[in-house]
Parts: sequence; C-alpha cells; structure tokens
Amino acid sequence: MVKRIGHDSNVLLPEETQDQNKNNDQIRKSYKIAFVVQRYGLEINGGAEFLCRDVAEHLSKYCDIDVITTCAIDYVTWKNEYEPGESCINGVYVKRFPVDFPRETKRFNKCSEKVLCKEHSIDEEIEWMKLQGPYSSKLFQYIEEKKDIYDYFFFFTYLYCTTFFGLPLVADKAILVPAAHDEPPIYLSIFNDLFHKPRAIMYNTKEEKDFVLRKFQNGNIPYDVAGSGVSLSEYLENNNSKMSIKENFITYIGRIDESKGCGELFGFFKKYKEESHSPIKLVVLGKAIMKIPSHPDIAYLGFVSEEEKYNTLKNCDVLIMPSKYESLSIVLLEAWLCKKPVLVNGQCEVLKGQCIRSNGGLWYENYEEFSECLNLLLADENLRDQLGNRGREFVDMNYSWENIEKKYLDLIEIMTEQ
Repeated sequence: MVKRIGHDSNVLLPEETQDQNKNNDQIRKSYKIAFVVQRYGLEINGGAEFLCRDVAEHLSKYCDIDVITTCAIDYVTWKNEYEPGESCINGVYVKRFPVDFPRETKRFNKCSEKVLCKEHSIDEEIEWMKLQGPYSSKLFQYIEEKKDIYDYFFFFTYLYCTTFFGLPLVADKAILVPAAHDEPPIYLSIFNDLFHKPRAIMYNTKEEKDFVLRKFQNGNIPYDVAGSGVSLSEYLENNNSKMSIKENFITYIGRIDESKGCGELFGFFKKYKEESHSPIKLVVLGKAIMKIPSHPDIAYLGFVSEEEKYNTLKNCDVLIMPSKYESLSIVLLEAWLCKKPVLVNGQCEVLKGQCIRSNGGLWYENYEEFSECLNLLLADENLRDQLGNRGREFVDMNYSWENIEKKYLDLIEIMTEQ
C-alpha cells in the first residue's frame, strides 16, 4: 500500500514511512550528493542543464554537492571545450570528463531515421543512444568507482548517454529528474527499463508526471512534482530599465531552433504582419541554431545577460512560447514574475496546463488561433495586466525556492528512511 504525504505533496511511499517529512535545517551537510548532467556551465541558460545548475546551487546550502558532467558545451556536436578536471561554479564543485567522440551528424541522422521511423532492433536503439551522446567512458568509470562516496545521485534528463548509461550503475541510489514529454525518442523500447530503475523520480510538472505514469506504469516508484524556483531579481526590481527598441513588441526567449517551434513562429508572425498590418515587432533572444529570417520587424538580440533578459520581459507586451515539447518552461515563470501574459503552443500539454492552472496566458494550435489570440492580447491592455497579475500570483504561490528546496530535501529523506 502507498500513501501521499505532506500538505500538497505528490510523494508516494510505503505507509509505515508516512511521517518522514523533515525540516530542511535537519539535513544541512549530512548528505554527499552527485548531480549528473550532460553539460554544465554559465553559458548554458536553458533546459534541464539550467534547471540542474539552479537546483544544485540552492541545495548546496544543505548538502555537499558535486556535479558530474562532460567537457562539452554544444549539444549538437558534443565537442570537448572545457578542460577536464575540477572547478567551482557559484560555490558548487564540478567534475568534468572528456567526451569519447563528437557526434557524427550524418550518421546520427541516418540512425535516427531508422529507429524512429522503421523497424529496428534493440541493438540499433543502443547504437542510436551512443550516437546521440555525449558518451564519456571516463565519466561512467568515475560513477562506478566512486559510487560509495555519494549517498545519492540525481540524473537530469532521460534522453542522453549520461543518464542512460550512468543511472543503471547506481540505480539503488538514483533519483531521476526526467524532463520527459511526449516526443518520438521516448517511445523507444530502451527507455522502458530505464524508467523503472531509479529509487525515486522528481517531475517538473503534473503533466509530465501524468504522461510518464501512463506511458511506463511505474507508479510504484516514490515521486514528487517540483519544477524550478524563481525569485525576484535585482534586475526585476530596477525601474531604470532601458530598451533600444522603442516600439511595442512581443518576445521569444530561448534556444532558437526548429525543435523549439521557432520556424513555425517566424512563419506565423510574418503572415500575421501581412494580414493585420500591425506595427508590433518580434524580439528574439537566445542562441541561434537555425537561420533567423530577414524581416524589418524581427529583431534578434542574441545571447544576452540576465539584466537584458529581464529588461526585455519587463518591456514586452507578450511572451511567446511556440514549443510543442516542454517538461517545464522556466521563462514562462520569469515572464509571470514580471507580470506579463504569455501565449503558448497548445499542442504542448505542459505549457497549456501551466496557463490553465495560472490563468496567466492563452494558447493556440494553428495559425488562425495564433492570430486571434494575439489580436485579443494586443488590443486589450487591461486583459494583459489581468493575465500577468494572475501569473505572478501563481508563481509566488507555487515556485518559491523555499518550496522547491523542501520538495527535493523531503524526497532525499524519504529515500533514506525507506
């Protein structure tokens, strides 16, 4: 029999341990914990890697944390760019190991086409995983040789070699933070076993949890739903923000990639401009993986500082999030922290769910809905303010770092006393 614990917790655990909810101050430095992630650094400002860094830095107040990662920065090539060895980033110790080989794009794409679209063997799926990368034999060797010095291992994202080959080495000490969503790779058979191996799972959203439980039938594994914390930034409190763009604008912030829906966004925006003759501009921030169309009303600002990011959010009319595949969108939380409404791709259950629960945004599933929603938002400042204020209330209630830290620490305590 299993029971839920905590006032709002979704943690599942055996009935005899249901009273294990401890205060954070009882934990402190008593645990040595490894965070395993495919890449790690200040240059990486999105996705599961950013979540890993955020959580590691916040939990380092309570636990002795090492990050185990590769020397790669670029997730497309996995080229070794950092020096191997130890370093310290924002108070967290980082151990880097070289990637055995960079990704061969043509070979990987050919293998992807086979395993995702055609009949294939389990060996071909494993080969696909190695080609997906980053494969680091020295990293796996370190995990296996040093597993006894760590109490627990957190593995961030299910999708890469660091988790697929690393987690089984320490399954009895592993907590998976899967960052999973309904995408083609998750239907590969190699993941059926992986999602049953960890001692516990930390999901980012209710939608992610529901999808994984439905897909893998692994509800016997203790879990909770946390996500990421967001907090008031000094840049958010600064009222002297300036933007080089003086006209009204909407914004996209994140990796500029086809897989993030950016191609569709650019197409929708250009069509909207042609039909509506609106003066609105689209301001795009982030690392560009794809070509950004040349258009007088599309402004690309590149990879910017935290101050510039918050200035953009504070001055925009709407944040657009066009991705179909998300397990959590931190930039949505940041937009709501700035009291800004959002417009998201409704084909992504996570983004749509965040909007429904917060009442802080609208969603679309095709161009016609995109156009109607954007017209509605741009024409009604009062509506934008109402959605933005509700989003801020939602973030304040659910995504304070105090709440997120407690969820992670409680899950550690539950594993310890099982």
